[in-house]
Amino acid sequence: MAKAHIELTINGQPVEALVEPRTLLIHFIREQQNLTGAHIGCDTSHCGACTVDLDGMSVKSCTTFAIQANGSSITTVEGMAAADGTLSALQEGFRMMHGLQCGYCT
Repeated sequence: MAKAHIELTINGQPVEALVEPRTLLIHFIREQQNLTGAHIGCDTSHCGACTVDLDGMSVKSCTTFAIQANGSSITTVEGMAAADGTLSALQEGFRMMHGLQCGYCT
């Protein structure tokens, strides 16, 4: 299968890559970009562990193809901290409450 060229921004950094059209965004983020904050939690798209911000909207990256994110801006949990490393309120909440995966159980 021919690979497609995509250009996007992840956590403020420009990214260019070749992906197979059927590559899920979660696999692209975790396996090709080595960002492991988003998880594959349920294999049914119900848990939300794979949620990322895509152009200001929360999306489940396990049901979104990487090619659909072409030209978009993505923020993962790793990209939520301030430039000086200060955690965002969401990150701090997960840290304080020992949140695992998506946090619904927390």
